[in-house]
This record gives sequence, structure tokens and C-alpha cells, in this order.
Amino acid sequence: MKILNSPDAPAAIGPYSQAVQAGNLVFCSGQIPIDPKVGKITTDDFEAQTRQVLANVAAVLAAAGLTTKDVVKSTVFLKDMADFPKLNPLYEAAFAPHKPARSTIQVAKLPLDARVEIEVIAYKP
Repeated sequence: MKILNSPDAPAAIGPYSQAVQAGNLVFCSGQIPIDPKVGKITTDDFEAQTRQVLANVAAVLAAAGLTTKDVVKSTVFLKDMADFPKLNPLYEAAFAPHKPARSTIQVAKLPLDARVEIEVIAYKP
């Protein structure tokens, strides 16, 4: 296994790695909307949080030499499923034209009271 970290994504806030490569698969830990420049969530706006999460995911993937086009599976955790219609256009823009498998789950609470968290699994040929 190879541990991957990116200075362009938030540092882990617990005992975990940003990503781990095992063979040809890269498992990225869930990203919440922490702005890596300031080390905290800077907005409560759902769209802004989602854009930050997607930027964080892209930064972690870049540390492995990958992009969102290499993602095979994502899991999206939402604080409120009512935000799902706002999620889709932002998610689609980040991954288009690629469409990885995805699960979306509403959860009771996310770290630092984030409104969205996304984790991905990517394939590195």
C-alpha cells in the first residue's frame, strides 16, 4: 500500500490518510468543505460547500496522478436530502462526461457540521 497526501487538500482531521493506493485502486477518504488555505469551513452555502468538496477530491486525486475521470465509484453523504437537486449539476460538471457509479446517503451529522461529504475510489492503470 502507498499512502497519498496532497498539500492542496485539507489535512486529515483524524487518524486516517487522505488516500491510500492498493494495487491499481486509489481509495480517497471522504472530503468535507474545509478550505485548505484557512483550515476551516468558510461558508454554510450548500453549492459553495459542494464546490470546495469537489476541489478537495480533485486535489487528492492529483496527488495520485489521477483526475475525476479515473473515478469508478463515489459515495456522497448529505446532511439533508433536500439538497440533492443542487448537488447533481455541480457533481455532473466535475465528472462530465464520465459518470462513475454513485451512492448518495442522507446522514444525521457530518464532521464540523458540513452539509456534504464525498469519498471516491479511482482506478490507476
